[in-house]
Amino acid sequence: MKSTLKKRLIDALEACRAIQGFVAGRNFADYERNLMLRSAVERQFEIVGEALNHAAIEQPELTTLVPDLRRIVGLRNRIIHGYDSVDDQLLWQAVQAHVPSLAQQLEQLLAVE
Repeated sequence: MKSTLKKRLIDALEACRAIQGFVAGRNFADYERNLMLRSAVERQFEIVGEALNHAAIEQPELTTLVPDLRRIVGLRNRIIHGYDSVDDQLLWQAVQAHVPSLAQQLEQLLAVE
């Protein structure tokens, strides 16, 4: 695995772990009323999406290895370009339902090296 690709996957994995750490022990009401928490989670989603977008450019087969890659990049684009219409409920669902499995997929990809 090329070092730039590995770095991007590590960046995405670290951002997933950061999200998990930020929300540990919290519920949606906590998330919704805490601007700093929402901002931190959104920033980490931006990193995940940007890192995976560049990784997929470098290694296009990642789109099959990480089936939701295009949706993740789309979420990043929505956060950045549609900042005024970010759906907190949707992000919270992504945190709960998708971030743990994405982190696991990234760990497996990095272990293959």
